[in-house]
Amino acid sequence: MTSLLTRRDLLKKSLAGAGLTVFVALTPNGYRILKAEDRAKEPAKSCSLNLWLRITPDNLITVLVNKSEMGQGVYTSLPMIVADELDADWKQIRFESAPAGDPFKDPVWNTQSTGGSTSVRHMFLPLRKAGAAAREMLRSAAAQTWGVPPGECATREGGVRHEKSGRSLSYGQLCERASKLPVPQAPPLKKEGEFKFVGKSIPRLDVAEKVSGAGAFGIDTFVPGMLYAAIARPLAFGAKVKAYERDAAERLPGVFKVVSIDRGIAVCASTLEGARKGRDGLRVTWEPGTAPELGNEALEKNFIQNLARTGVTAKGQGNAAKALSEAAKKIEATYFLPYLAHATMEPMNCTAHVQKDRCDVWVPTQSQTGVLVTAQRVTGLKPEQIHVHTTYLGGGFGRRGETDVVEEALQASKGAGKPVKVIWTREEDIQNDFYRPGNCCRIEGAIGSQGELTAWSHKVVVPSIFARVFPDRVQSGVDPAAVEGIANMEYEVPNLYVEYVRMDTPIPVGFWRSVGSSHNAFTVESFMDELAHTAGKDPLLFRLDLLKNRPRVRKVIEVAAERGEWGKPLKKGEGRGLAYHFAFGSHVAQVAEVSVQDQEPNLKVHRVTCAVDCGPFVNPAIITAQMKSGILMGLSAALRERVDFAQGGVASSNFDNYELLRINEIPEIDVHIVPSREEIGGIGEPGLPPIAPAVANAVFQAAGIRVRSLPMLPVLLEGLKKK
Repeated sequence: MTSLLTRRDLLKKSLAGAGLTVFVALTPNGYRILKAEDRAKEPAKSCSLNLWLRITPDNLITVLVNKSEMGQGVYTSLPMIVADELDADWKQIRFESAPAGDPFKDPVWNTQSTGGSTSVRHMFLPLRKAGAAAREMLRSAAAQTWGVPPGECATREGGVRHEKSGRSLSYGQLCERASKLPVPQAPPLKKEGEFKFVGKSIPRLDVAEKVSGAGAFGIDTFVPGMLYAAIARPLAFGAKVKAYERDAAERLPGVFKVVSIDRGIAVCASTLEGARKGRDGLRVTWEPGTAPELGNEALEKNFIQNLARTGVTAKGQGNAAKALSEAAKKIEATYFLPYLAHATMEPMNCTAHVQKDRCDVWVPTQSQTGVLVTAQRVTGLKPEQIHVHTTYLGGGFGRRGETDVVEEALQASKGAGKPVKVIWTREEDIQNDFYRPGNCCRIEGAIGSQGELTAWSHKVVVPSIFARVFPDRVQSGVDPAAVEGIANMEYEVPNLYVEYVRMDTPIPVGFWRSVGSSHNAFTVESFMDELAHTAGKDPLLFRLDLLKNRPRVRKVIEVAAERGEWGKPLKKGEGRGLAYHFAFGSHVAQVAEVSVQDQEPNLKVHRVTCAVDCGPFVNPAIITAQMKSGILMGLSAALRERVDFAQGGVASSNFDNYELLRINEIPEIDVHIVPSREEIGGIGEPGLPPIAPAVANAVFQAAGIRVRSLPMLPVLLEGLKKK
C-alpha cells in the first residue's frame, strides 16, 4: 500500500504519460489546480505544492500524503477526502508518503510537518479541490470520447457513465485523455449530504500491512553495507568531553570507526552489539555539567520562588485586583506539574547515508522540512540532492518533530563514509528528550454575594518552548503555549488577569501532546471545581452559568454530563468529576467516575465519558480512537508519570522508574461526537487535556482530597494518610 519515492522519481512517473496527475498549488493569488506538465513549466518558487493525485491506466488512484502517519489515521482520512470529491471506488485508492521538499509544504504553515492537530484542518479544502478538478476533467474526457455534452455524463464509483446510451468508461481508461485537457480552476464541490465517504467510519488503509508486519517503521530500515552507531552522551546537562580512549574502542571486534559529533562520540560498528561495546570501551570522562546542583528539590524550589517574580501580562480584562479585594469570598491555590518524557513506543532512530553528491535519510519524522534543513547543514548538499524517506512512526507526540537523532546519524555517516543506523535504547530515549516543561501556577478567584464568579487571577511559571522552536511566535515576552486555555478560556469571567513568568533551566523542553493545554486544563478545571465548591454550587451548573453566550460549549458539556450520568447517586468512596477544555479548534468535555479506598491501589478510574465537538469530520472511527488515545495518555500522565532529576541530569531511565499506565488500569471509555457545522477542528490532541482534572475533581467528591500536583497517586496516598 505504501512506497518510498524521491521527488525526481515522482516527476518521472508524473511526466511519463502514465495517466492523469493533478495537484493543488498555493500561490500569492490563492489556490491553483495544475497538472504535472504544468508544474514543469512553472517558474521556480512560483507556487507551493501540497497534494499530488495520480490516476493511472491500471485504474488505480494514488494519493500522495504530505503528513506523517503516527497512528492518527492520516493515510486514510486524507485519501477519503480526495476519493469523495473524485467519485472514486474506494477499492481503487492507494497512498504514498510524499517526498520531502517545498512542493509538499502545508499550505497554512508553509512547512512540511505534522503537528498541532492540523492535518485534516489544513488539507481539507485543497484535497477537495484536487479531487473535484480531476473528476471534472475525467467527465470532460468521457464526453469528448462519446461526442456528447459533459452535462449528460455522470461520475460514480471510479468511472463515467453516459446516462442516455448506457455507455461507461473507467477512470483508468480515461486518464490519459483527461491529462491533455485544461484544468478547471473552480470545480464544483459537493454539498452537504452528497458525501459518500466523508463522515463515515471507513476502515484504515494502513492496518493490514501493520498487522502483517509488512509496514516499515524507522527501526525496520536496513541498507546494504550499513553500520550501526552507538553514541556516548553526557549524563549531566551541558557537560563536555574531557577525555576518552579512541584507540581502545577501535581495536574492539566489529568496530569500524569512532566519530566525534556535536552531541558526543559515535562508535560505528558492523553490529549494534559491537557498537555499544565499543561505546563502553571509550571510557569517556566528562567535565562537570552547567548545573550540578539540579535535582527534584532544587527545581521545585526554583518554580515556587519564581512565583514571587513579576512577569508579563498575557491577558488583562476588567480589574481583577479590585474585584478580588471586594469579593464576598476569595480562594487561592497553587498547582505544580512535573516534567514529562514522550516515551514513544518506538525509540528514537534514524538511518542516513551521506555521499559526495547525494544524501538519503530514512526516518520516522514529524518534520520533513526540519530533516531536510538539518541534512543541508550537515552535508552542504543542495535540497534536490537530499532524499528524505518518511517511514511509519511508532508514536510521535511532538517528539519526532525534533531532529537531534537525524543530526547524529548524518554526522556519523559523514564521518564513517558509509550508511549508518542510530537506534537509541529506552534509557537514552528517556534521558535525552525534549521534555514537556514543568509548570507551577498560583490562581486567585473571587466569588460574589450571589455565588457568582467575579474575578480570576492566574500567574503561571513555565519554561518557554516557543523561544527555542519558533521565537517569532513569542510576542511581548509571552509564550503562547504557556497561557493557552487560560488567556483564551471560554468561560465568561468579567475580570480576568493572566501573568506569565518565564523560567529558564538547562533542561531542554519541547512540544508534548497538547502542549500547554496539558498543564492549563488541569489547573483551570481543578480550580473551577474549587470555586464551585466555595460558591456552594453544583460544578456542572457553575460552569454552565459562565457559558450563557457559548451555546456550542454548553452543548458539549451537557452531552458529556448526560451520557456520564452526572448527578446519579454514588456509593461511599465513589465520585464523578467533570472537566472541559478547548484546544486546537475542538471542544472536549469529560466525566470521570472513580473510587478511592485506603489500601493500595488507592484509586481506580472505572469509566470516562467523553463528548467532542470538532466541527465537520471525516472519519468518526478515527475520532473515537484518537479521543481514547488522548484520554489514556493523559490518564497515564495524571496518575503516574514524572521525570526525576539528580546531580545535574536526568535520574529517570526506563519504565521501572518512569512509570506508565498499566493495562489493568484502563477504564471503560465512551466517546460521543457532537454534530456541528462550525469550523473544522483538530482531533489528535484535544482529548488529552480534560482527563487529569476530571479525575482530580472526582477524587475530591469521593475522598474530599484536593489534588493540586501531579502525578496523582503519590499525592492521594499522602492525603489518605493524613485523614
